[in-house]
Amino acid sequence: MLKTGITGKQIITVTQEMTAEKLGSGKLPVYATPNMITLIENTASESVEEYLEEGQGTVGTLVNVKHLAATPIGMSVTCETKVTQVDRKRLVFETKVYDESELIGEGIHERFIIDKEKFMKKAEGKK
Repeated sequence: MLKTGITGKQIITVTQEMTAEKLGSGKLPVYATPNMITLIENTASESVEEYLEEGQGTVGTLVNVKHLAATPIGMSVTCETKVTQVDRKRLVFETKVYDESELIGEGIHERFIIDKEKFMKKAEGKK
């Protein structure tokens, strides 16, 4: 059952492919904000997967995070998420991201529970 308090955690190591310079979101070889957002979304999504019914999934609908500090290539990054609100199909997560030295990101992420088949049918109907 989906409820507040569900947590998620993932640890990655920053590679050249994850840098702002490589991604085009900046000019420096440090962990890129878009990759931090991807890590947050993935951690949140994975944390609630086992609580969903057959055929359901979640989609991200809001990301409001601050990228507070730079992280160099080769350093570990840990993402932690926690469900703080469950409002029918709307899930709100508190997010915190750390490197080996400090807090590098924090904020709020929202996801909605969807029926995967209906969702994809609607998306494909746009063609």
